[in-house]
Amino acid sequence: MVEAERKPVPIGVITEIHGPVAVIDCDTLPPLHQALCANVANETYLFEVHQHLDKRHIRTIILHRNASLHRGMVVYDTGASLHIPVTPDCLGRLLNIFGEPLDGGSALKTTEFRDVHSKPVPIHESVGVGKVLETGIKVIDLLCPFIKGGKTGLFGGAGVGKTVLIMEFMHSVATLHKGVSVFSGVGERIREGHELWHAIRDAGVLPQTLMVFGQMDESPGVRFRVGLSALTYAEYLRDTLKKDVLFVMDNIFRFVQAGSEVSSLLGRMPATVGYQPTLSTDVAEMQDRILSTHNGTITSVQAVYVPADDMADPAVSTILSHLDSTVILSRAQASKGIYPAVDVLQSSNKLMDRHTLGPRHYSIAEGVREHLARYHELEDIITMLGVEELSVADRKIIIRARKLQRYLTQPFWTTAAHSGIPGVSVPLESTLTDCENFLLGHYDEIPEERCYMRGVMEDLVR
Repeated sequence: MVEAERKPVPIGVITEIHGPVAVIDCDTLPPLHQALCANVANETYLFEVHQHLDKRHIRTIILHRNASLHRGMVVYDTGASLHIPVTPDCLGRLLNIFGEPLDGGSALKTTEFRDVHSKPVPIHESVGVGKVLETGIKVIDLLCPFIKGGKTGLFGGAGVGKTVLIMEFMHSVATLHKGVSVFSGVGERIREGHELWHAIRDAGVLPQTLMVFGQMDESPGVRFRVGLSALTYAEYLRDTLKKDVLFVMDNIFRFVQAGSEVSSLLGRMPATVGYQPTLSTDVAEMQDRILSTHNGTITSVQAVYVPADDMADPAVSTILSHLDSTVILSRAQASKGIYPAVDVLQSSNKLMDRHTLGPRHYSIAEGVREHLARYHELEDIITMLGVEELSVADRKIIIRARKLQRYLTQPFWTTAAHSGIPGVSVPLESTLTDCENFLLGHYDEIPEERCYMRGVMEDLVR
């Protein structure tokens, strides 16, 4: 959708169509990223300029299905790049890349539009990351805490719980921090999008949430740009509502895949492992706009699919370089029934130090990590020889580590309807107290199965 006051003018005709790529013969060359349009049967098709081939020809990406397009069709210049309508009333809505409703509701009523390719906030206006942002999720708050205004990546293969964890974060921001969330569904399956919309509505956080979808069956141009469209809404809510905004992208790997598809169709030579040569630039263009100002903060959570569970994949490595906190979800943990399936030994945070967390939080987190690391080292010995062959000191560590592992599981609000277990939100102070008591041996007499899927230990002890 582009600003209504700009009347499109004829600029040329379509000469070639290759899937979602169209070559247009122009009288005058429009700038890169300009939005062009064509009208077919009372429908408007949008194009985005990506390449200047010569003095008269340009190569564009079609932002719609191309079934009705043909050679010789007249193309018009909208006079601007892609713009979307913005209004505070967008909260509670489900929109597409153009800001058009997908939830059966009425169109957004506004006269204000924003460019999806807007520049990042100037350095002198941006602010750095702030304090720890509590989520109420024990394992996250303790061992890989979110930082207000920072970027967090959830890494994992298919089916390990990335989307469920994201839904819980959105619930936490709405209920604990009274903030708003912008969800960007990049290449989502229609079934997943439908289920997610209903789950967020049933959890009661839809009024504080905006969802922007570019579905899996749409043009790669849509999947490539829907993240920028959602980020534009996040920037608008940050600047107008002056609230904390949680910007969620599921899944940023599909954004990279769409960019690779677009790059190949534009005729660029593939680079490492077949990815586009502009991989670093494409990811940086997105990440560098996730900034906080004095008006409000944007805290980002990005689900990252890891192909073949290979963390050395070029796309995964490129995304990893922009993140402050890394949460690795493990299939081995999920197979043991440990949910959330966070691998605490691989997960990390760049700001995990005494200055940011405080001495007590840092010491307890390190103690928990040391116990779990020692348990991991001795697992093979326990399997072959049994716990009885270990020293008394190691046996104590193993008992406490197993209880800590089960204590760090948690029932979620967003899965309560499926699991039958009411969700819990645990304050960070309660998590620290419980873990300290585990480390000191105060809970050595409690059976480990009673530590599983509960909130605080105080109720059990009482």
